[in-house]
Amino acid sequence: MAYFEWADDMVVDGGSIDNDHKKLVDLVNELHSATSEGRGFEVIEKIMSELIGYTREHLEREEKLMASLRFPNLERHKIGHMHFVNQLDELQRKFGQGSLTVASQLSTVLRDWLSLHIRRSDKELKVILQKKVAQSATK
Repeated sequence: MAYFEWADDMVVDGGSIDNDHKKLVDLVNELHSATSEGRGFEVIEKIMSELIGYTREHLEREEKLMASLRFPNLERHKIGHMHFVNQLDELQRKFGQGSLTVASQLSTVLRDWLSLHIRRSDKELKVILQKKVAQSATK
């Protein structure tokens, strides 16, 4: 069983947003597996860099989509994204200072944040996307 499993209740758009989320889940699992096998310190720099870069790209794509849909809570959503990126930056800073616990902290932070964010905050996006599809179908 994976550390962090994709579940049906995490589906947002059935497309690019979900693909981004699945990629992030895969990276979290890769990091956790390496940490569990005692290889966390060996792989964390590469995985952390990839995770942080991909997270930033995903959040930018998500915010652009939300803006195009006139998402009503976009500013609040952006603030949540910014706080999360700040957490990741802090963990990267700690790693740069030689912290040995960053790998396990990073996998936990990512798993917990992604799970809650997708299941709660991104559900608002799902509702708006579903309404847009329903409106298109009635035209």
